[in-house]
Amino acid sequence: MPTAPRRLRHIAVLSLLLPLSALAANKGKQAETWRLDPVHTRVMFAISHAGFSNAIGTVSGSTGTLVFDPEDWTSASLRASVPIARVDLGDAKWNEATLAGNLLDAKHHPTAEFVSERVEPLAPDRARIHGTLTLRGVAQPVALDVTLNALKRHPLPPFRRTVGFSATATLSRKAFGITAWSSVIGDSVELRIEAEAVRQSGKGDDTTDDTATGRATEAAPPASS
Repeated sequence: MPTAPRRLRHIAVLSLLLPLSALAANKGKQAETWRLDPVHTRVMFAISHAGFSNAIGTVSGSTGTLVFDPEDWTSASLRASVPIARVDLGDAKWNEATLAGNLLDAKHHPTAEFVSERVEPLAPDRARIHGTLTLRGVAQPVALDVTLNALKRHPLPPFRRTVGFSATATLSRKAFGITAWSSVIGDSVELRIEAEAVRQSGKGDDTTDDTATGRATEAAPPASS
């Protein structure tokens, strides 16, 4: 049987090892990688039209990669590509004018790229993502105010683990060298982004179906829904 001094040494060693083992366990919990769903990710922008109204356009089909852990927003990172050539303002001629060389110049700059640099947590479900937006070949800092809407298994086939966000930002078009028609087109551009991303871990719960438990499910909409 250990003597009292030896028992004390054992206790001291254990008191050092337990926090280290807990730290190692926490380090093992890494942020997961998610892929943006281009069908359910859309960028909306609004800009003044000669002061009469705010013209609203959308861009669908964005792609990219998100690294995210809801328990640690500071570990998150985002790289996204927005296909500028898919700008839609609801009118073919208006789209053509917007994509022309004196405005978005989609022929030479068909995509916009956003790369995050740091994430500032604001609340358990909110953060500000600071990064660089490259638009029309010009790179400028942009901050996105992001809200986490949900992180769960999608209720429709193929039942993938999905995370969804809403984000807003404001930028100056002139800062990106888009200066044409200043008497008609405003400078301040309001952005609203709705995004969904699918986990890329291949874990079983990504594809688990309620039918496995014997419960009937409703007829599902197409996989793109």
